[in-house]
Amino acid sequence: MTIRTEEQRPLLGVEPVSAPTQTTDQARREPAWRRAGAAAAGAWQRVPAHWRQALVLFAVSKAVLTAVGVFALQAFANSPGSPPPDDTLMFRDRLGVSSHTWYSMWFAWDSFQYRNLASTPLHEPWEHFGFPLLYPMLGKAVAVPLGGDTALALLLIAEVAYLVLLSYLYRWALLLTGDPATAARTTRYLVLLPTAFLFHAALTESLFVCLAVAAFYHAERRQWPLVGVLGFFLALSRSVGFLVALPLALLLLGQQDWRTPARAVRAAVRTGWPLLLFPAGWWTFMAAARWQTGDWLAYQHAQQRGWQIELQDPVRTIWIALIGPAPLDRTRVLIALAVLAVAVAGLRRPGPSYVVFALVMVLASMTIGPPVYKSLLRYALVAFPLAAVLAGWARHRGVDTALTAVLAVMQGAVFVLWLAYWTHTVI
Repeated sequence: MTIRTEEQRPLLGVEPVSAPTQTTDQARREPAWRRAGAAAAGAWQRVPAHWRQALVLFAVSKAVLTAVGVFALQAFANSPGSPPPDDTLMFRDRLGVSSHTWYSMWFAWDSFQYRNLASTPLHEPWEHFGFPLLYPMLGKAVAVPLGGDTALALLLIAEVAYLVLLSYLYRWALLLTGDPATAARTTRYLVLLPTAFLFHAALTESLFVCLAVAAFYHAERRQWPLVGVLGFFLALSRSVGFLVALPLALLLLGQQDWRTPARAVRAAVRTGWPLLLFPAGWWTFMAAARWQTGDWLAYQHAQQRGWQIELQDPVRTIWIALIGPAPLDRTRVLIALAVLAVAVAGLRRPGPSYVVFALVMVLASMTIGPPVYKSLLRYALVAFPLAAVLAGWARHRGVDTALTAVLAVMQGAVFVLWLAYWTHTVI
């Protein structure tokens, strides 16, 4: 009887099978396109799973939405009164960006404000504090190697942020669930949310949500100094950014051992000091406003002058819409409330910090009063944990297929309404 050495024993009880070898002559006889395809497939498999998922979803959504958008805009061009004669300003603004609709369609509403901000020379007095400055300042920097094309710079920043967002979201979901299939569904459902097309637009949505997801991902990994740095820029990207420190503080407290409360409090303070960088980001913006205009509250005053925005009780904002005569405003508020209901019902497993995040993001937007109605569907998009809830509900293939189809149709319809800007459905 032959006794095998350790090197000769088969792994996992499986007898080794000799792999077929291919001679150099046989390899050379294969068509060049087949060799190139095999090499490309091998290179693709070496790409990390989170990047593969992000790249595929990004490319497919961009291609489909662009095709739908070009078709819809062509249909509008052939329809009398689209846009109405007294509402052609944005039509002209888009032509100012480019005559190519596949490109200019991604600019709307605040995009032109950001473009103006990014085009303002720094050596001139800076008095434009109606918008947080991270996005336009990044646009100004990226425009330098692009020959000063601030529109292209802003769109590239939004698209890159969206791609990074999808990568981070996959890793975040995988970290919480340990299931690659659930992580893949989570990223897919974020892409399918009814207003997710805004992540492709020259707006702040993709940058803000990218920074928020990255902050939660690194918080789950207890990398709090990095969370603080992300939070500083998060506060500079949107006025509600510094409020993300609240759910993250709740997550930090949940990571402590409360069997010894005094020690847990000391550990939370010692570990969580980077959360102070969240309000520091907004204070930096206020200090810049004070330096340039002499007014610490230049942002608030610009909002009041430009859009008649006054801070209000969000419950009052909800009630006004529900009892008011405008059915579209009522529908928007009901959708926002549905987002909150889904978050509360479905986010118990990840933890209360994600419920608080969704509540803070949606309710904080309603503190600006009735002017929020036209933008409420856009503001609700930042509640990214909603995608995780949908992914959890769609474990069964039939539910997954049906939900995917319904959301895709809904997004297509809302996207066309957004392109028909004169309807003011989503601003």
